Amino acid sequence: MNLLRGLTAVGLAVAAATLALPTLGQSYPSKAIRLVSPFPPGGSVDVVGRLLAAKLSESLGQQMLVDNRSGASGVIGTEVVMNSPPDGYTLLINTIPFVSNQFLMPRAPYDPLRDFVSISLVASSPSLVTVHPSLPVRTIQELIALARAKPGQLYYSAAGVGTNPHIAGELFNLLAGVDIVAVQFKGGGPADTALIAGEVGVTFGNISQEIGYVKGGRMRALAVTSAKRNPALPELPTVAEAGVPGYEFDTWFVVAAPKGTPRAVVDTLNTHIRKVLASPDQVKFYEERGLTVIASTPEQAAAHLESEQQKWRRVIKERGIKAE
Repeated sequence: MNLLRGLTAVGLAVAAATLALPTLGQSYPSKAIRLVSPFPPGGSVDVVGRLLAAKLSESLGQQMLVDNRSGASGVIGTEVVMNSPPDGYTLLINTIPFVSNQFLMPRAPYDPLRDFVSISLVASSPSLVTVHPSLPVRTIQELIALARAKPGQLYYSAAGVGTNPHIAGELFNLLAGVDIVAVQFKGGGPADTALIAGEVGVTFGNISQEIGYVKGGRMRALAVTSAKRNPALPELPTVAEAGVPGYEFDTWFVVAAPKGTPRAVVDTLNTHIRKVLASPDQVKFYEERGLTVIASTPEQAAAHLESEQQKWRRVIKERGIKAE
């Protein structure tokens, strides 16, 4: 996770120093741009996509519309973008399943490095360990005790096999020595709804999508999954300091385009992304939602995806996680 923190500092520094648009590609865009979110509304990818699209619409002078194409842990929407013309008018915003799906499925239909061009890492953020208010636990230690007292009888909602909540939950099971059973839903939004409705007792959703529910009393947050406390909820301990040493889980959000997209278009998009994200009001705006702005170069984004491929290949193999 040090890589993400390093990219954050480098990306913001570059963004602040590079506000001039590339000379090439100045005729782009000439029409609306579609930003495909391969998960349902309400999840973290959708939240970040809409935050970004709103500002990019202003900066680019053309509307950027978020198009939710959910299904198969993000595969359906990702394929839509892969098979779209490489002209910069159909883009993808994705997260960990972008690189992990190929290790969960017998034959994944895409490769994130071979079939896409990275544009920018947008931001990173941790998840929360949250429970339904009726669950009689207020700390991580109490959750562990309850899970051990009722092995296999406590359930957590996830957004699909291999998605961020699923991986965060399995990492918790592994390091805490418990067996909280995953129940899969079609995205982070439905997973949160299941917890709010009391269908499950626990979830590991992204802070950006759950902070409003926590502050509104519809969920009870026990801890944050990052290595350090989050400024948006500073009173909340990390999972590690709350009793599970070594636990750390952060996610990231990347914007990508189909392979073959002209470099001039990639550079134009990257410059606009870095410009809008580097403004102090946007950095603060994201921080208030638990997000840390990265605003990387295309090369940094591609290198990060390659690193994440290697990491999640190992984790998924060791845990034996497979798509059903």
